[in-house]
Amino acid sequence: MHSRLNLASSLRLLLLPRNNHWLGRTLMIFAFVLFDYASTLAFCQVSYQEANVYTRAFMDGLGLHAGLTLFVLLVNMPIYMVLCLDSHLVKLPPRIAAAIEISVDAVFAWFVAGLHFSGGSSWFWLAPDLLRQIFGASLYMVLALLVTGSLRHRCDNQRLFCMS
Repeated sequence: MHSRLNLASSLRLLLLPRNNHWLGRTLMIFAFVLFDYASTLAFCQVSYQEANVYTRAFMDGLGLHAGLTLFVLLVNMPIYMVLCLDSHLVKLPPRIAAAIEISVDAVFAWFVAGLHFSGGSSWFWLAPDLLRQIFGASLYMVLALLVTGSLRHRCDNQRLFCMS
């Protein structure tokens, strides 16, 4: 019975973020992933139209839909697991956590914008990659500050990074 409880708690660490703050961040990242996935499914008729060579290899080997789905799941599962583990294991003082979370959001913004937003919008927005990536990163940061409340969340007792 004890090993079942340990297994259940271990699975909870891997599969569910600890609180709504982390769940919001996770859902926001996967909204960008879903945007890229849906636009690729909608606009990609044959695998050679896909710019990402790794995605194209999955599409060639498994078919368009199955290859894209498996690739998206495999590539993004580590991100999801890191977010879930981080939400359970990392306990920082509030002032340090505020600065680190904003930095983490900035890194995720550039990653999500480069991998998912730029690729997803490339099907219908004929703009340079850098412009799409900058727009996607800016959109992510605005959403991160609103959805996760990174700035408001840590302003209970501190004046560091407070907007009010």
